[in-house]
Amino acid sequence: MPLYREQGVVLRTQKLGEADRIVTLLTLGRGIIRVVAKGVRRTSSKFGARLEPFMVADLQLFEGRTLDTITQASTLGAYGPHISEDYDRYRAGSAMVETAERLSEGGPAPEQYRLLVGALRTLSQARIAPALVRDGYLLRALAAAGWAPGFDDCVRCGAPGPHEHIMVQLGGVVCVNCAVPGTPRLEPGSVVLLAALLAGDWEAATASSELEQGQAAGIVAAYAQWHMERGLRSLRTN
Repeated sequence: MPLYREQGVVLRTQKLGEADRIVTLLTLGRGIIRVVAKGVRRTSSKFGARLEPFMVADLQLFEGRTLDTITQASTLGAYGPHISEDYDRYRAGSAMVETAERLSEGGPAPEQYRLLVGALRTLSQARIAPALVRDGYLLRALAAAGWAPGFDDCVRCGAPGPHEHIMVQLGGVVCVNCAVPGTPRLEPGSVVLLAALLAGDWEAATASSELEQGQAAGIVAAYAQWHMERGLRSLRTN
């Protein structure tokens, strides 16, 4: 049973037996993997704390018949405690790792891995509102998966923006002529915020108002639900 090394973000864990856990990871080289961490629920475990959700670790594993097993773990990013100690950061982080798992099934996803690690780092630093970090991550992760939204020109006819109507089904803003009855109309600043979140422009994003952030959050949640075909559990109480 050969050994191998991987970098991975802990997405979630579940109990296995009396002392073990199954750990779901997004790894740099293999995408989503589910592995066993033996003895990590014992107080004497040397690396149990390194395998909590939102942690980034360098791992040594050996291949098993059904599940691989972690034999060593060293911390690359200790983001878990800083995220978990605050309810809003925890909820934002939970939505992010849930999204990462949905978008990264099926093989290596290095861009998704790097996006998630960067977003968790930003979230743990607590310098930017958790909801903004979450929404920026969701938009960029969806774009990396092939569903990049458009917030400048009309996504239906190409008419130059700015536009204030948005249709998540079409992937972004639409002009007045293309908007159908019932199409949401946003504050101009909300569209600017969505574009800033997609671009990772935190200076512009943090300058937005509470109203604009609320409108943008609703659009991001609807856009994510539309493309992933079902809602994120972590966003249901938002």
